[in-house]
Amino acid sequence: MEVTGKIKVINPEQQVSASFKKRELVVATEEQYPQFISINFVQDKCDLLNNYNVGDAVKVSINLRGREWVNPQGETKYFNDIQGWRVEKLQAEAPAASMAPMPPAETFAPATNFNEEEHDDLPF
Repeated sequence: MEVTGKIKVINPEQQVSASFKKRELVVATEEQYPQFISINFVQDKCDLLNNYNVGDAVKVSINLRGREWVNPQGETKYFNDIQGWRVEKLQAEAPAASMAPMPPAETFAPATNFNEEEHDDLPF
């Protein structure tokens, strides 16, 4: 799955435990009603965010993760997480390829040998 938009927040890396680190990225989608999607990068994927800045347009490849947890009272709870595994910077949209402008009509010589009765082999 992928999320595209502009980077709203890049949080610093958090060392959660001696063997686990994570870093949060928030991407604002560019829709009529923008969504602010929080994406976690874990372990060695944290470094993927080093070359990005707030405001960059990006495409983030994600996986949805879910887990079950039973609390001490015996209640089962479910948690979801969006984990990023790749980030690509999107290029600003290039202007449409410009064509040479059409010269004004008066620069074309009028047809001198035009015959309306000539056979036209066009199919329409």
